[in-house]
Amino acid sequence: MAKTIKIDPVTRIEGHARILLECDDAGKVEEAFFCVNELRGFERILVGMEASTLPQVTARICGVCPTAHHLVAAKALDNAAGVEPPLAAKLLREFMYMGHVIHSHALSLFVLAGPDLVFGLDGAAATQNIVGMVDAEPELTKKGLRLRSLGQKINETIGGRGIHPVTAVAGGISFKLSDAQFARLQELTAEAVILSSELAGKTKGLLFALFDKNPILLEKLNVPSWYMGTVKGGKLNLYDGDLRIMDEKGAIQGEFTSDMYRDYLVERAVAKSYAKEVYINHGGAEHMYRVSTLARMNVVDGLETPLAQAEFELFRQNFGRPCHNAVIQMYAKIIELIYACEKAHELINNPALRGETRVPATFKGGRGVAHIEAPRGTLIHDYEIDEKGIVRAANMIIATQQNTAAINKSLKEGANNLMKEGTDELMLNALEFVVRCYDPCLACSTHAIGRMALEVEMQHNGKTIRHIRRS
Repeated sequence: MAKTIKIDPVTRIEGHARILLECDDAGKVEEAFFCVNELRGFERILVGMEASTLPQVTARICGVCPTAHHLVAAKALDNAAGVEPPLAAKLLREFMYMGHVIHSHALSLFVLAGPDLVFGLDGAAATQNIVGMVDAEPELTKKGLRLRSLGQKINETIGGRGIHPVTAVAGGISFKLSDAQFARLQELTAEAVILSSELAGKTKGLLFALFDKNPILLEKLNVPSWYMGTVKGGKLNLYDGDLRIMDEKGAIQGEFTSDMYRDYLVERAVAKSYAKEVYINHGGAEHMYRVSTLARMNVVDGLETPLAQAEFELFRQNFGRPCHNAVIQMYAKIIELIYACEKAHELINNPALRGETRVPATFKGGRGVAHIEAPRGTLIHDYEIDEKGIVRAANMIIATQQNTAAINKSLKEGANNLMKEGTDELMLNALEFVVRCYDPCLACSTHAIGRMALEVEMQHNGKTIRHIRRS
């Protein structure tokens, strides 16, 4: 008896989405779909706007990853105007971005996914939240939230605002650090390095305990795919560099600049979601791929900061290259959190940060393309600008839409392996955990208001035969 299972909406992710599972007569999941519910309209909204406003306007796409959009828009405008920002401006932008990555990764690890690590997949719904974490792991939660706050303070100081920053502009950045800000940021980054190191061991312990309790997570959720991420001299760089692609066997298949993305990536509209899927076009075939913390750990040769590099070496020893298991992305996020804290401390102690921060930029018509490694994966902005400086076309390749095909495959594997045993609540928690491993950011694709309930609907021949509901 064929049936359809629907989880709507998925909780503790950024945005609104649902999971649809199509089963065969034997109850095996044949197809899984991660469905973004609402239309993203920002690409159309930008048409007709003055190009100079794009860093501020695109930051409004999302309240969780606004700095990624803010900075990639500024980088695209640099390219459209044909200008090179001063060194101090590039360092300040990267420093602002490290603050954002610290904030975002800490939010993901200790608020959104934290309850999964602390309570496991069979935790009670009433405690699967930040309030429950405060009761169960007060020290971990306190330090995790403090680290998130440190990242936000860095982002706010450089960006002018913690949410929707305003200081990055075409040609550089619109201010210079004062002596007081400089001294304060040195204190914040030093504390961040210490906190990230303290949190790493405890968080890894919780994650590996989750794997020990649920070995199926490591045994059955390996989904081979291609990967893409940014490298600079072969090493991880979240702000700048070339895009590197790797096949499912670990072979590097190419490196390219962001303005060449159309030669490598193809977008596809899909029937069950407003988020397009994206594939790598290589060798006459289209390949499913991932962008994410895991993708970055797969494609890079190493990291340039010592504590993160040491953790990266342990990662490689334990999981090889490439690692195909989506749940390992949380471990990769721990490594990047350490890296962002170390990099921020390195940047604030660079004397070149205090130099000139802006050069004039004018638009004479043409195209501006840039990318950045958003916390959830590669983000590309592409603008066509006319001779009056007006946007005539815009395209954005969002991390979550690049991961959609892989999320669907991971859900299929998870459903067929996690639904065999346990309660309905365990099934719901497990499938949501699979999604949260990708840390999808749907505000880049959708904007909606509503209750964050959870419902699974099973259908047969168009009729509902069972409901599982969490209010």
